Amino acid sequence: MAPRFALAFDPAEGCRVLGRREPRLRALMKRCGPFAMKLRPAPTPFEALAESIVYQQLHGKAAASIFARLKALQGGAALEPARMLQTPGEALRAAGLSQAKALAIQDLSAKTLEGLVPGWAQVRRMEDAEILARFTQVRGIGRWTVEMLLIFRLGRPDVWPVDDFAVRKAYGLLLGIEQPKPREMDARAEAWRPWRTLAAWYLWRSLEG
Repeated sequence: MAPRFALAFDPAEGCRVLGRREPRLRALMKRCGPFAMKLRPAPTPFEALAESIVYQQLHGKAAASIFARLKALQGGAALEPARMLQTPGEALRAAGLSQAKALAIQDLSAKTLEGLVPGWAQVRRMEDAEILARFTQVRGIGRWTVEMLLIFRLGRPDVWPVDDFAVRKAYGLLLGIEQPKPREMDARAEAWRPWRTLAAWYLWRSLEG
């Protein structure tokens, strides 16, 4: 059974602070309504990262089908790195993975067995920077993927994914900047610490309507 997943912060407090520090963001939060981000549980960080690899550059339905076939290779149970590492590359390809993703899954399996990717109990005790430094050592895992894990799996409060296209787009619309640069976004968002996850979520939400 997956462990219980809960936000690591009080969104009401975060929204109050952000509203005082950034009037335009306060107006956006009022327009979008209450903070309602839902965390996505996973049995292990290994499975969460494996799922992220599968979903890269694919539409949700196609990726979900491939991930289901990947789990079927292990009888539909939670993915286990030892068993996944023993799965032939041909079987991974037959499940729908590209060669690059099959190699990434195998590298993730090996590094998990080496201890680079620990279980949730240890991950929850780690700082964001340590998680980022560790997990980006895995083939096919970049900064954005780890940031999504920090936000939607761990519920960390101060993640600012400036490489996310939707966040950049919404940020530009909010502040009237046609093509905001990550450096400028980082500089302005310094005042939003330690609640930048909430800012990112509201920027995503602002594009939904």
